[in-house]
Amino acid sequence: MDKWTLFKKATRFGSIPVMLIPVVLGTVGAYVWAGSFHPFLFVITLIGAVSAHLFSNMINDLWDFRNGTDTEAHNTPGMISTNSGFLSKGLMSESLFAVMTWSLLIIAVACGLILSIASGPQILWFVLIGALIAYFYVAPPLRFGYRGKGYSEFAIFVAFGIMPVLGSYFVQTGEFSLRPVLLSLPVGLLTTLLLFNHHFLHWKADKQAGKRTLVVVWGERKALIFSRVLLGISYVSLVVCVAFGVLPVYALLALLTAIPPVHIYRGLQPLNASAAYLPLMGASQQASVRCGVIMAAALLLQSFI
Repeated sequence: MDKWTLFKKATRFGSIPVMLIPVVLGTVGAYVWAGSFHPFLFVITLIGAVSAHLFSNMINDLWDFRNGTDTEAHNTPGMISTNSGFLSKGLMSESLFAVMTWSLLIIAVACGLILSIASGPQILWFVLIGALIAYFYVAPPLRFGYRGKGYSEFAIFVAFGIMPVLGSYFVQTGEFSLRPVLLSLPVGLLTTLLLFNHHFLHWKADKQAGKRTLVVVWGERKALIFSRVLLGISYVSLVVCVAFGVLPVYALLALLTAIPPVHIYRGLQPLNASAAYLPLMGASQQASVRCGVIMAAALLLQSFI
């Protein structure tokens, strides 16, 4: 395996669109609403956000391995593990994995320092909060991703919605505003839905390992109902953005991105095999990314008109 392939697999690089989209949205909002766009700062923001996201992926894998959750997922029949498998399968030493993990955080912090000099020290709060959320999601003593009280879902919403959109807007304008917060709601909620749905793939193994996700606490039947409700709330927030003038009316075309996940929900039973949730995972990620792309395109079109 060449180094680039190893890096992509170890970091789960394919997940970065869910972080790229909110950064792009915040930057487009700054350009459309404030007429401000600095290409260099945009690139540094992208590098920092991607590095932080990949650090989050790897630190979660590292602590899930140390907590025994990943091993339990691999050993439980019918469960589908969502980690990279480099540690649980013995493909990489824990020390090397840790070096790669912390190197990504160093890159993210370095980008944050550059942005703080260019745009203002307030951006360092985003760096600090993001790092704490990523680390303590599964790391002791907080391990709020294991507590099953909605802490992890709220953290995902903040880390993949409000923070990257509002932070990117601030980097470009040096100001905070309510509009980017509202703009963050649809993609933030849809990404939260994606992370929520991935628990269906291995919830029985999580239960055995003591990881109390909401799927474990509520059970599959009730959690699936909540998943459908969260999808609906996500698209209601899109309508709210249009109603408050944050997005132009033609951004409602993004409602069409709800069709694939709705179709998959209709094919699911109250209780399902883990593999039945793989299409839902794919549809959830596509909905988050496609909805964000349409929102950004609608904002840009509005600026030209």
